[in-house]
Amino acid sequence: MIQYEPYLDWIDEQHRRMYQVLIALADTNSGTFNISGLDQLLQKLSDLLKPLGGEQETLSLEPLKQLGTQGEIQQIPLGKVLRVRKRPEASLQVLLGCHMDTVFPADSPFQKTVHIEDNTLNGPGVADAKGGLVVLMVVLEALERSPWAGNIGWEILINPDEEVGSPGSAPLLEQSARRNHLGLVYEPSFPDGGLAAERKGTGYFTAVVRGRAAHAGRDPHLGRNAIRAVADFVRAVDDLNGQRNGVTINAGFVQGGGPVNIVPDLAMVKFNVRTALPDDEIWVQKQLDKAAKAVNVRDGLTLELHGQFVRKPKILSKANHRLIDMIGECGADLGMRLQWQNSGGCCDGNNLASAGLPNVDNLGVRGGNLHTDQEYMHLNSLTERAKLSALFLMKRASGHIKWTDKGQ
Repeated sequence: MIQYEPYLDWIDEQHRRMYQVLIALADTNSGTFNISGLDQLLQKLSDLLKPLGGEQETLSLEPLKQLGTQGEIQQIPLGKVLRVRKRPEASLQVLLGCHMDTVFPADSPFQKTVHIEDNTLNGPGVADAKGGLVVLMVVLEALERSPWAGNIGWEILINPDEEVGSPGSAPLLEQSARRNHLGLVYEPSFPDGGLAAERKGTGYFTAVVRGRAAHAGRDPHLGRNAIRAVADFVRAVDDLNGQRNGVTINAGFVQGGGPVNIVPDLAMVKFNVRTALPDDEIWVQKQLDKAAKAVNVRDGLTLELHGQFVRKPKILSKANHRLIDMIGECGADLGMRLQWQNSGGCCDGNNLASAGLPNVDNLGVRGGNLHTDQEYMHLNSLTERAKLSALFLMKRASGHIKWTDKGQ
């Protein structure tokens, strides 16, 4: 009978070290646009992963194109990707992915971790997803200590732009998906330890309305109020909620105008769309175009619509269902009763699934209150989640469970 316990027991022994590494990572600010912070974190991760062996690469990304306050296109630098590959000649190739960026910028007041009780750590990115980075590292350490490691080739892809939709790293995610057989992604699990099944897709859009300035007292009739026009557009877009099952639209940022004695000639709104099915994109685009046209037919007003859908919905394939079953069996072996649920959130697991790679994408730590200064994670989930992935990889490497190119 194959004995995995010594390698899983070794993971339990790493808890203190995992905790210390997590503190070091979380106390390094790595907001998506904090390039120096991302560079520091990448170097720390590179040093931590070097003992695993494999070929390390640091890859630059194209800048992010983003609209400025005047509706102009700006080029925003992105951080670098860290990629490590080992045994690319092995018959089974596994991608392990996670992101290093957080939503907390360099000037955020939320900068340091706080141990708030015995099993709970509060801090920027402790769950999303620096705890996952620590889990990923120890998973591979445990695999490499086992006698079955040589049967699996693996690739690590750590990107710096997931929190803004992975616009720069998307081509690399697709490339990695094409050459691997399955994916393990270390986004945080749900607070109860549950895992995500299907996920919604998403798109980011900006509408820029230009009108005509005029004196608000003397010549208001000569002006064309861009704020009023953008408000009408927002109402039309918001009214789409509830019209198609699974589609939601959220206007999250509005900007425009200036001195109140001038008819405003510029306003913009940024909004997010979530889709449940691939065909939803076509419907949404038609509705957005219709709402834009309703503004553009007005005298003296123009509305330009920018943006696109960046992630397709994650629909589970037969192979993905098989992967879920295998992860669930490993959880049962460890005394975990894993619950699977669909999620309105999206992540790099969407990108991988769109490229045909079956994956489970929130194998990281248990935590909650993500994207707030109340973000937390449960410390005992560091070893718990590492044991789950490590057991799966060791079972596959030892031949205890099978996986072919078709996921059978």
